[in-house]
Amino acid sequence: MSAGDLRRRRTNVRANVRAAPGPCAHWNDEDADFIREVLDLVGDKWSVLIIGTLADGPVRYSDLGGAIPGISQRMLTLTLKHLQRTGLVTRTSYPEVPPRVEYALTELGRSLLSTVLALAAWSADHHAEIRRHQMTYDNGNTD
Repeated sequence: MSAGDLRRRRTNVRANVRAAPGPCAHWNDEDADFIREVLDLVGDKWSVLIIGTLADGPVRYSDLGGAIPGISQRMLTLTLKHLQRTGLVTRTSYPEVPPRVEYALTELGRSLLSTVLALAAWSADHHAEIRRHQMTYDNGNTD
């Protein structure tokens, strides 16, 4: 295959994907880019955990950080900003001493909640099986 053929093939990836059966065949380039952007955000481990933690209502920033093991303040702040920008989370600041800030799911965020909780439940339900496959693969048994 010539270099020109290879370049044409790479540039036509989306057209080839849309020609194949499956969910990608239903989306144009703009939709596909946006879907990927949203999935990058809501599929991020910290986003999933934050959305799940906000399931029961507003949570103070410090309580949110304490409820999510392993998340740094920087990642918590950054992820909350991304979720706010996307309209999934609201931030309410109360003029008190000391200042109090609470985060809550918006209506749009609540519409995603069942999907996030289902994904988390699936992960928990299949934890042992996934670990078993990982160990088998890591030990060189990839058959």
